[in-house]
Amino acid sequence: MHHTTCLIIDDDPDDQEIFALALEEVGPSYQCAFANNATDALAQLQQNAVSPDYIFLDLNMPRINGLQCLAELKRMPSTRAIPVVMYSTSSEHHFSSLAMAAGATAFVSKPSRISDLVQILKDLFSRIHQK
Repeated sequence: MHHTTCLIIDDDPDDQEIFALALEEVGPSYQCAFANNATDALAQLQQNAVSPDYIFLDLNMPRINGLQCLAELKRMPSTRAIPVVMYSTSSEHHFSSLAMAAGATAFVSKPSRISDLVQILKDLFSRIHQK
C-alpha cells in the first residue's frame, strides 16, 4: 500500500495532534510528519529526513511565518512541486490571496471540530488528485 506522507508545519502541539487524528480518519494510508517551525521544517526537507507528498503550513508561526516559509519551499528545487496547503484561523482569511499568489495549492480556515477538518481534507485530496 502506498503511503501518503503529510508534513504538518505548526508551532502548536494541539493543532499537530488534531491534524494527526483527522488524517487517520481520512484513511490509513495517510501518515504524518511534524515540524514545530519553519526552520525545523526546512532543515528536515533539505536533509531529506522527510519527503512529503503534501505540506500543511500554519500561517501564524514565530520568527518565520507561513508565507515566508512558503516562499522558501517554492525556491527549493526538491520541494517546489509539492502541494502546499496553508491554513489559519478564519479571521485571517484575507491572507488566502497572498498565499495563493505565492504558490500555495489551497488555503483553508482551521475548523474547531475534527470532523470538519476530516471533511476539508477529503475534499482537498480529491481536488488535488484530479489536477
